[in-house]
Amino acid sequence: MMRSKEQSFFHTVCALAIPVALQSMLQASFGVVDQVMIGQLGGVEVAAVGLAGKFTGILGVVLSAVGAVAGIMISQYMGQKNTAETRRSMVLNLRVCLILAALFMLAAIAVPEQIMGFYIADTATAETAGRYLTIVSGTFLPAAGITILSTYLRCMEKASLPLYAGIASAAVNTGLNWILIFGKLGAPALGIRGAALATLISQLVYFAVIFVMVLKYRESAENNPPGSFAWKQYLSMLLPLLVSEFMWVLGENVYTGIYGHLGTAATAAMTLTNPVQSLAIGALCGLSQAAAILVGKRLGDGDREMAYREAKKLLLYGLAGSLLLSVMIFFVSPWYVRIFNVETGIRELTVQILAAYAAVMPFKVLNMIIGSGILRSGGKTTYVMVIDLMGTWLFGVPLGLLTAFVFHWPIPMVYLTLSMEECIRFAVSLVVFKRRGWMSQLRA
Repeated sequence: MMRSKEQSFFHTVCALAIPVALQSMLQASFGVVDQVMIGQLGGVEVAAVGLAGKFTGILGVVLSAVGAVAGIMISQYMGQKNTAETRRSMVLNLRVCLILAALFMLAAIAVPEQIMGFYIADTATAETAGRYLTIVSGTFLPAAGITILSTYLRCMEKASLPLYAGIASAAVNTGLNWILIFGKLGAPALGIRGAALATLISQLVYFAVIFVMVLKYRESAENNPPGSFAWKQYLSMLLPLLVSEFMWVLGENVYTGIYGHLGTAATAAMTLTNPVQSLAIGALCGLSQAAAILVGKRLGDGDREMAYREAKKLLLYGLAGSLLLSVMIFFVSPWYVRIFNVETGIRELTVQILAAYAAVMPFKVLNMIIGSGILRSGGKTTYVMVIDLMGTWLFGVPLGLLTAFVFHWPIPMVYLTLSMEECIRFAVSLVVFKRRGWMSQLRA
């Protein structure tokens, strides 16, 4: 009987985690193809796309914070079988995401080159990145919708549906990149602008497909409308996560600024590592999603002990998977860099940075599962905020500035040193996890 329960839990985790992982890896693998195509244009274009991605990454992280709150609410109310609150949670968080996306879009359209100038001193690269960002900003509103609608479907344990939408989007993006970047099938060769247009169109396809899926599979509304909304409870979850995610990604952008001021070669090398990092994290990000949903439903149902036991199992799954992937990255990276048409020095830097990444990856994965999944599931997001702020701003940023501008270390050593904040963050998170103060049930 015990073995049957273990197998049932493992199968449930796989049903949630594998589609999320496949979707993330699929998008990352198509990202590799995109990088190869853009890489044919030269180092400036590679760096420009990477820099624009850092700004869009700020919005992505902010949207993911709102999506995380939506996931907490939807999973707990599903555990309580409260359909009215489930529906209201989705609609409310969708509105918040759309407002935030609109603000970012306005900034990207109004002052794109000034934004990019923060990341790199080279004017030509900043201008190229700014032009790319202006077009890509059209994806911000669809991305807001995708974030919440995907969360809703996954909480319904229909995680394969966002995967199908992601497959359609990735295929469209890759095909249009080939056509618009290089001018195939009679289209004009638009270079980096073609890459931006391909991204925009593919995101619109993604949103359209997933919107139709939600309309088809949404739960029927209850006859009785929900009661008064617990705004204090909602804001107590949302505001710490917004602060946490924004300050974390701001720290990541400070890191990018550090790399950018080390030179265009350093920036290009870091950009070339992005697809590998996305693939590796994407392969295990489903465990974080599964943790948020499964542990959240247990807490919503009031079963704290089972929630704790299942959380520990998910951490063990993450540790095993991350160690395996770290070894693979270390040995595969010399072959990976050969597919890019860049200078030898950039290739060598990329291999060294990937070796440093492989060393710290297990801590990154465990932090993702425990911070983005487990500790948030009870709604006490202040714990996560404090841990993230401490790791990034007390350790990561100071170490990055010190090693880059005082010690003048090369970029692989700068990256490895500032990444030690992941170890600090995990140690603190583990203490919080074991004390169980994060375990609570939301009020309807």
